[in-house]
Amino acid sequence: SCDATQFCNCSSMGLDFIPGGLTGKITVLNLAHNSIKHIRSEDLQQAVNLRALLLQSNKISSIDEDSFRPLGKLELLDLSNNSLAHLSPAWFGHLYSLQHLHLQGNSYRDLGESSPFSGLRNLSSLHLGNPWFSTIRQGNFEGIVVLDTLWIDGGNLSQYEPGSLKPITKINHMIINLRSIKVFSAIVSDLLHSVTWLEVREIAFTIPAEMQLLRVLSSSFANKISFKQALLTDATVPEIVSILEDMPKLVEVEMIDCRLLGTGRWEIQIQANQSETVRILTIEKLSIEEFYLFTDLQSVEGLLSLLTKITVENTKVFLVPCSLSQHLLSLEYLDLSANLLGDQSLEHSACQGGWPSLQTLNLSQNSLSDLEMTGKSLSHLKNLILLDISQNNFGEIPDVCEWPKTLKYLNLSGTQIPKLTTCIPATLEVLDVSANNLKEFGLQLPLLKELYLAKNQLKTLPGAAPIPNLVALSVRRNKLNSFSGEEFESFKKMELLDASDNNFICSCEFLSFIHHQAGIAQVLVGWPNRYICDSPLAVRGAQVGAVHLSVMECHRSLVVLLICAVVFLVILTLVAVGYKYHAVWYLRMTWAWLQAKRKPKRAPAKDICYDAFVSYSENDSDWVENIMVRELEQACPPFRLCLHKRDFVPGKWIVDNIIDSIEKSHKTLFVLSEHFVQSEWCKYELDFSHFRLFDENNDAAILVLLEPIQSKAIPKRFCKLRKIMNTKTYLEWPPGEEQQEMFWENLKGALKS
Repeated sequence: SCDATQFCNCSSMGLDFIPGGLTGKITVLNLAHNSIKHIRSEDLQQAVNLRALLLQSNKISSIDEDSFRPLGKLELLDLSNNSLAHLSPAWFGHLYSLQHLHLQGNSYRDLGESSPFSGLRNLSSLHLGNPWFSTIRQGNFEGIVVLDTLWIDGGNLSQYEPGSLKPITKINHMIINLRSIKVFSAIVSDLLHSVTWLEVREIAFTIPAEMQLLRVLSSSFANKISFKQALLTDATVPEIVSILEDMPKLVEVEMIDCRLLGTGRWEIQIQANQSETVRILTIEKLSIEEFYLFTDLQSVEGLLSLLTKITVENTKVFLVPCSLSQHLLSLEYLDLSANLLGDQSLEHSACQGGWPSLQTLNLSQNSLSDLEMTGKSLSHLKNLILLDISQNNFGEIPDVCEWPKTLKYLNLSGTQIPKLTTCIPATLEVLDVSANNLKEFGLQLPLLKELYLAKNQLKTLPGAAPIPNLVALSVRRNKLNSFSGEEFESFKKMELLDASDNNFICSCEFLSFIHHQAGIAQVLVGWPNRYICDSPLAVRGAQVGAVHLSVMECHRSLVVLLICAVVFLVILTLVAVGYKYHAVWYLRMTWAWLQAKRKPKRAPAKDICYDAFVSYSENDSDWVENIMVRELEQACPPFRLCLHKRDFVPGKWIVDNIIDSIEKSHKTLFVLSEHFVQSEWCKYELDFSHFRLFDENNDAAILVLLEPIQSKAIPKRFCKLRKIMNTKTYLEWPPGEEQQEMFWENLKGALKS
C-alpha cells in the first residue's frame, strides 16, 4: 500500500490492529476508517521516520503509554473520532516535532488533572472536544505558548476554571463551539491579548441579561471576529454592536449561516459610536425569517461610513436603501451576489451620491434582466473598475448603453445573451461573455487585453483587427473546427490561447504554425472530447516549441479507423470459432444445467404423471405415434406416455415444458436415429437428461435405436450419451416381424422396472 514517497495508505481495509512489518522508510501512514481498538507499544517501534500518522475514525479505546515513544519526527497525529475516554500525557511526551494534533470526537469528559501537552513545544494546531467534553481546568494547557489554530468543540462545556488558557500567549485563529455565554465570557477574559481571529460557532445570543457577560469582549485585541451558526434577536443585536464598536483593534466582522429573529426594530437604540478600526463586514446566508418586514436600517447608517469592503451574499437582499448607500462613503468593494435585486431596486440602491468610492461591484446571481437599465443605474459611479453581473437573465441587449467611464472589467457570463452589440463599453480591458449563446464576436474593443468566450456556439475566431491589443483568449468548448494562418498573424500581442474542447481537424500543423509564425507562447488545446488530433493533457500550458505529438495525436481518424477494423475482425473471428465449436450450444447447455440444478433431484411420487417421457425427432414421428404409442398405450395394463405434441402445456416456454415433463416421468425414452442427433430440441432434452438422469447412475433412461447408428456418429459434445452407448445395453428395433414381439416385451419390462 506504499508509493514511491513512502506514503502508505491502509485506510478502509477493515483492519482491527496496526499491521506488522512497518519499517523506518515509511513517512506517512494512513490507517483511518478501520476497526482498530488498541495500540500496543510494539506496533510502531520501527517507524522512526514517520511524519504523519492518521488514525481517525477507528474504535481506539486504549493506547499503551510508550506506543508513540519512537516517533520523534512525527509532525501530524490524528486520533479524532475514536473512543478514548481519557488522555494520557505519556502518549505525547516524546513527540518533540509534533505540529498538528487532532483529538476531537472521542469520549473524554476533561483533559485530566494536568496538561497532556506539556512536552509539545512545536505544536501549531490543536483540535479537541466532543459532545461529552464538559470541563477545562487550570494547568490543562501548560507547556503551550504559541498556536496557529486552537479549535475547541465544547457544545456542552459547562465548567471552565479561570486562567486555564492564559499560558498560551498567542493564538492566530481560535475556533470555539459552545452554548454557555458564561463559559464564553470566561474564555475571552483569558485571551484578551492573545487571539488575532476569534471564531464563535453555535452560540445563541437571545437573553438580554446575559449580554453584560459579553462586555469583556470589548477589551479584546482581536483583529477579526466571526460568528457562524449563531442566533441573534432584536433584543440582543444593539448590545452586540456596541461591544464590537468598542473593540480597539477590530478590523473585520464576519457572520456566516446565522439566524436573526426579528425585523430590525431594536428594543434599544443602537448608539452610533462609529468604530474607528472596522473596515470589513461579511454577511453570508443570514436567515431572517420575516425578512420582508425588515426596516430601513436607519439606526445603523452612522456606523458604516468607514467600511471599505462589504459582502452580503445569499441573504435575500432585495433593496439597499438609498440613504444607507449614501452613508457608505469609503466603500471600495461591494458583493451583493446571490440575492434578489431587480432592475428597479438596483436603480434605487445605486442612487445619486451612493457608493461614491466604489471600485468593485459583484451583482451576480440576482434578478437583473435589463442590461441598459443596469448600466444607466451604475453610470454615475466615477471610480467603478470591475463589475460582475454574471448569471442574471438579460437576453437580447440594445445597441447603446451608458456605463461608468472608468469600467475596465466586465463579467457577463451566463446571462443568456444571444448576440453582442455596441452596448458593451469600449473602455474594457477584460471581458467575460462565457456560457451564453453567441455565434460570433465582432466588437470593436481597442483596449481589450483578455477575452473569455468559453461555452458558446462560435465556429470561427473573432477578428484580430477590432481587438489589436489582445493578450489572452479563451475559446474553449465552442464549435471551432479550423484556424487559418491569417487569423493568427494578426494577433501580434497574443501570449495565451485556450482552445480546448473544440473540433479541430489538424492540431499538429496548427500548433506548428502558431509557434513558428504567430509566435504565441502558450497554447491550451487540451485533450478531451471531439479532437481529431490534439495534444495530450501534458501539453496544457506547455511551451509550444517543446511539444512533440505522437502518431495517435496527429492522425487520430486513421488510428480510430484501424482500431475499428481490428475490432471487427476480432469479433468476426470469434463468431466463426464459436460457430465451428458450438459455442451457442454450450451456452444453452449451461442454462439447462442451471435450470436443472435449481430443482430437487427427484419429483415427489405424487407428482409423477407419466410412465415415460418420449424424446424423438419429428422425422421419426410416424413410427413413434402410429406404432410405439399404439403398442404401449393399448397394452394391458396400459402405459401412459408423454409426447411433446400432445402433452406440452400451450404458451409455456418449450425448455420448461421439457424439464417438467422429464421430472414428472418415471423414465425417459430416447428414440435414437440419424435424425435425432441433428434435432435442436432433442439436444435440449439430452442436455437436461445429462444432468438430471445420467448423473444419478440409475436406469431412468431407456435408449431405443430406431435404425443402426454408430456411437461415433453422435456429436462429441454428447459425451455422456456416447459413453452410455458404449457401456450399457440398449434396445434396437428389429426389421423382421418375428423379432418385434420380443422387442416389445423387453421395452415393456424396462418401463416397468
